[in-house]
Amino acid sequence: MRPDTPADHIAEAERLLRTAAQYPEDQEPLFLQAAAHLELAGERARASTLYDELLGSPETAIDHPHLVKALKASNLWEYGHEAEARAIIDGIRAAGPLDAAPWEIAAETLEAHDELEAAHDFFSTALTLLLAPGEEVPYATQSLVTGRHRVRRLMGVAHDAWDELADTLHTAAVPLDELHDPKRLWSLGSSDPGELQAEINRLRAELGTYRSALSRPFPVAVLHWPEGELRELLTAYPELAQEYLSHQDHLARLEAALRDLHATGTPNLGIVTGTVPSYEAFAASEAASPSDPDLLPQYATTLAARGRAVPWPPARSAACWCGSGRPYRECHGAG
Repeated sequence: MRPDTPADHIAEAERLLRTAAQYPEDQEPLFLQAAAHLELAGERARASTLYDELLGSPETAIDHPHLVKALKASNLWEYGHEAEARAIIDGIRAAGPLDAAPWEIAAETLEAHDELEAAHDFFSTALTLLLAPGEEVPYATQSLVTGRHRVRRLMGVAHDAWDELADTLHTAAVPLDELHDPKRLWSLGSSDPGELQAEINRLRAELGTYRSALSRPFPVAVLHWPEGELRELLTAYPELAQEYLSHQDHLARLEAALRDLHATGTPNLGIVTGTVPSYEAFAASEAASPSDPDLLPQYATTLAARGRAVPWPPARSAACWCGSGRPYRECHGAG
């Protein structure tokens, strides 16, 4: 059952913090989940403390500092620290991160406080930075296209090419223009049964979209072993050699599997990177042998559930997921 009351949210936050103490390598995603529950419980100052702990820890380099900063800014603005929140958001824009999440959170924070021009600028800047013309929109970036469409409808401006793309990406029965129509709220005060029924239909479609997203809280993830980790894994557990013919074969099979899943319409794909110590600790927690190949997909799912998945595919200009340092379009994205 999902947490419902403030006490439930606080209890869930405490559970996540205890888990973070057990798995320090997963501290960042677990702290972010705990902070979200604290915000829902009204414990916004305590949530800010968690964001500060992540950003200020000299011992741990976090993977997504701009995401943490965006979440911190959103939280700060909600309990009266607007100036600090604005300064953080300005810093995110200047830094130009190459992942969608911090841009989306910062833009939605501005939108929530009626800063529509600034929100539109954030969405537009992010899309220009993250997407090349004609490039397929990655799953993680689609919400930026949708968010920009929503803000432009609130601003009352005409459709442009990005809005047309948003309409194309939208799959719900009710068109995106209707869902984002600023006049929708007016219909709630109508006494016309037809208008009320139309609004109920729109809300059901919107709820269906949210439920679809919630049904996949983390990506369908495949397990990637860096070359050194794979060598160590096979040295310690030669029984797994039948799963991995070579490192190059391993990388090629991962890319092929992801492309096959994508071709069948599976959304929200990702890659998790394994390490031998983490895998051994997972096997011990499951009272299983690390040499059991059936444990590998379970390990991948667990890493994804802890927030360790990197969305696939990356932007073609971004670094390839395999760690080669080359752009994805020149590495595994070629062809």
